[in-house]
Amino acid sequence: MSAITNINEFDPETAGNSEEIEQQFAVKTVQHLEAYEKLIGSIPPRKIKLTNMDDDIYEDLMTQFPEFKFEEPLRHLDEDAMKSAEGKPRWRKFIMAYEKTLTDYNFGTLIRQDASRGYAEDNCILVTRVQFVALEVARNRTGINDKFYEDQQALKAAAKSS
Repeated sequence: MSAITNINEFDPETAGNSEEIEQQFAVKTVQHLEAYEKLIGSIPPRKIKLTNMDDDIYEDLMTQFPEFKFEEPLRHLDEDAMKSAEGKPRWRKFIMAYEKTLTDYNFGTLIRQDASRGYAEDNCILVTRVQFVALEVARNRTGINDKFYEDQQALKAAAKSS
């Protein structure tokens, strides 16, 4: 592979994937999901603040995606709808609004598809950081993540008593 000396020579359509970069991405993604799962299992979710922009991101989500005002679409994310021909442009508009204001706004991360369960191979969707923040802030504020927190607290209490 030859080095690119001019950015105009870079063609993303023919660029290969670097195994090292993919491994670094995977490590960072796993660290993020482990930290978040620990966070919502340790602190009442309604008290969690993910960014200094939570209020704005939440309001924007509710304006652009009114379907998330209802509990079921937040509890069980529909990956197909999010990534459909209709969903992609809606999400792109939402994501790009944070390009200059939220660090790593478009960094890929994993979100739980079913909020009542923990992270598992069959319960993850790859989303951008701003999508993660928006959806998890909404889940926290509406009490959807409370069950996960309560289940984790019960497990900790059971472990202490045994």
